[in-house]
Amino acid sequence: MINYRKGPSVPVWTLATRDVQVPAVIGSGPMTAERLVELRGVLAALADQPIATLEAHPLPDKLDRSQGIPLDAASPLAQHLSQLITESAKASATAAKATASGEILCRVVVPAKVAAEFGQGLVRWVKPKGSTGGFYGDLVHSATGQFAAKPILVPVSGAAAAGTVGGAGATAGAAAAGGTLLTVAAPLVLMAVAVGVSAHADAKRQEAIAHITELLEQLQADKLDDEHSALNGCRPAIDKATAILLDQGRLGVSLGLDSAVHAIDTALSKADIRLARWTSALDRLPAGEPVEIGTLTESFPGVDDQGGTFRTHLELASLAIALKRRVNVLQAVERAQSEPNNLFENFTRALRSDEQRLDELEKGLAGVLLRLSTLVLARPKSVRPVLTNGEVDRLMRTAYQLRGLGDGVALSSRPTDVAIEIARERDGSVVVFPALPAEA
Repeated sequence: MINYRKGPSVPVWTLATRDVQVPAVIGSGPMTAERLVELRGVLAALADQPIATLEAHPLPDKLDRSQGIPLDAASPLAQHLSQLITESAKASATAAKATASGEILCRVVVPAKVAAEFGQGLVRWVKPKGSTGGFYGDLVHSATGQFAAKPILVPVSGAAAAGTVGGAGATAGAAAAGGTLLTVAAPLVLMAVAVGVSAHADAKRQEAIAHITELLEQLQADKLDDEHSALNGCRPAIDKATAILLDQGRLGVSLGLDSAVHAIDTALSKADIRLARWTSALDRLPAGEPVEIGTLTESFPGVDDQGGTFRTHLELASLAIALKRRVNVLQAVERAQSEPNNLFENFTRALRSDEQRLDELEKGLAGVLLRLSTLVLARPKSVRPVLTNGEVDRLMRTAYQLRGLGDGVALSSRPTDVAIEIARERDGSVVVFPALPAEA
């Protein structure tokens, strides 16, 4: 059992996207992280508008910033965060002390009720190379993976975060008397979620690229290599659009995003076709009967090998989905910013409609993998009463490979709280890390 020392006091804000009034459930006294998790659920259930929380922790000495998306001090997210900190420090000693150095690690948590509105499959566990964890649940140092002290959370109430994002009107305001006092900061919540989700999608892209590169080195398949190149070629346009939108608040010119979207949609169409073929092939197999390896590899070429065509097709589908999710975020932010008085609602509405197809595709792919992982292999047909060593080895290797296909596949659509970590530097610039489920 780990013995924790008494942790430091850290400020926590309740962030609303509109003026709302909810029962005074937060209070003004210190609370534990566990208590805050419970209260977030209460706030989400009682409020009509999305309510997030933001914690300001000390910035770790060692932090791998390469995993996040950097934004300069002039970016909308950095400006709104700086304004929140500045205004809060005037009225809260805890906020002033915690943010005095200018270097903090902010942790924005969007409740599950809200997260479900912008796509069930949008945020899932992803472990980029070199990642050892984050600050989810009990604080865990990103660089070392060691547990840190449990924080004592001190609510900060009534600090208004005013400002604009892409022409949005001022968002200063708080709940009416008699309810919990909330900071109204729709642009801050919008940009935090947008950048965190974009970073998460890019981490998934990097993971898929690494797998595809390794598989193609083994396969040496020109057509698959062409598919990979077409998808990977979309990255510059998406990166430029991301930089313009998240740094300046407006997408503006096309920057080749239209051609990138076409390439991604083409790849998704191929994934849909392949999924239909795989599902049909599984449906044709005799129910409950063992399957020969030869029969299986006719529809799933290379399924018995780590570097097979089937696995490459899976990774290409994952890459296309990750790229599409990132484009969806850009388009949703642009659409939300076009209506200054309806920021977060437009954002979630746009994402929800665009994400449904991707969710169904991912569920279909996961279903194929689970069905393959439960297949029982038949003994190869042979006139010999005893199998050769090679036949035995292949049978055992294929069985092992099939079982491995189901590892890590999750079909549960249960929504979870989503956490976005933001490292704020002394000069006001920020690095936003991939959004993840806020459950350890």
